[in-house]
Amino acid sequence: MTTGPGRVEPRLRLATAADREAISALMKASTRDLFPAFYDHRQTASSVEYIAHIDPVLIDDRTYYVAEVDGDLVACGGWSRRDKLFSGTSEQEERDRLLDPGSEAARIRAMFVRGDWARRGLGTRILEACQSAARAEGFTRLSLMATLPGFPLYRRFGFHETGREVLTLPDGVCVEAVSMEMPIAP
Repeated sequence: MTTGPGRVEPRLRLATAADREAISALMKASTRDLFPAFYDHRQTASSVEYIAHIDPVLIDDRTYYVAEVDGDLVACGGWSRRDKLFSGTSEQEERDRLLDPGSEAARIRAMFVRGDWARRGLGTRILEACQSAARAEGFTRLSLMATLPGFPLYRRFGFHETGREVLTLPDGVCVEAVSMEMPIAP
């Protein structure tokens, strides 16, 4: 579908297992393109290795979205009803417990946009889909751990900062991240 002269509106849909390889490539490209404005070379390279990979549980749970144009993925992201907040550190990898929608926040997970599609509203569209789906399952709050490139998007969307953390990746490289939360309007 076109949205103006020469502009194509990406189609948003749930990811499938067949998308995994393309999602992985998108995540790595996004990290290589967007992280250097916020992190140094070592932090960017380590993030490509440890943060930019898909958690297959998100696809299996049908809570992960992709935006595509003519079969090419240009953005991805999702939410989770599970305790895991992010990938990349050993302390998070085994957190698979289902959350209680009445007392815990759903997690926003693994948001990536291809560099040439950044700042075109795709992150907002994915966040809106996540918010709607989490609300439908009874969640009243969303939480996330933002890397610095994503922080402005989340703040504009209505998330507020709840703390700053330094994440130590498996190779010992540290990256700054921001924990954030927001209520879901009924």
